[in-house]
Amino acid sequence: MKGRHAAPGGRPAGGTIALLAGLLVTFTGAAGIGTAAWRDDHVQDELGPVPRVAVPHGRIAAVPDPAGHAQVPRPVYLIIPAIGVSTRLIGLGLTAAGAMAVPGTTKVAGWYDRGPRPGGIGPAVIAGHVDSYRREGIFARLHDLRPGDRAFVVRANNTIAVFRITAVRLYRKSGFPFGAVYGPVPYPALRLITCGGSFDYATRSYLSNVVAYGIETSTRR
Repeated sequence: MKGRHAAPGGRPAGGTIALLAGLLVTFTGAAGIGTAAWRDDHVQDELGPVPRVAVPHGRIAAVPDPAGHAQVPRPVYLIIPAIGVSTRLIGLGLTAAGAMAVPGTTKVAGWYDRGPRPGGIGPAVIAGHVDSYRREGIFARLHDLRPGDRAFVVRANNTIAVFRITAVRLYRKSGFPFGAVYGPVPYPALRLITCGGSFDYATRSYLSNVVAYGIETSTRR
């Protein structure tokens, strides 16, 4: 995964960082970071009928841009206690080829800034690398998420959008279900995306994508 990223978002305020640190300790102990197993349960409330959406040009479909999404505070930080993720969020736009850009480093995740923001209506997309030839990426253990795990997105106004993971899927890139991942939904949703599956040494890329689906359960202030 290669690409360029936009200017990084800021860090959350001290009180919010302290709250998230407590969440990380609490949920990590409950989930067992070293023993989380792959789950691929079908969850009807999140993965219902696949909507029909137009697939724009590019290797990755662009997320529909809903009216009024800019009214939702900008996301600046992500924490996923069950897999030990704690990262600032950078903005991701489009590449010259029309595909969604990816972070230029394995150390942080990025949110697609032309689509819904986390907590707004529709699927907010956050992407990160699984690894590089030097190190593990920020989403190296995304496939270990289980339905019921929580993801916390801190916004620029220091509110926290809380998402419940409903399903984790592994898709071949050649058959990626754009409608299910990027299609419109009538509620605040989250899509966490990275590479996965077998590695093709000829093309130096993974053949599949891991996608974790989430639905917002609350907003903390």
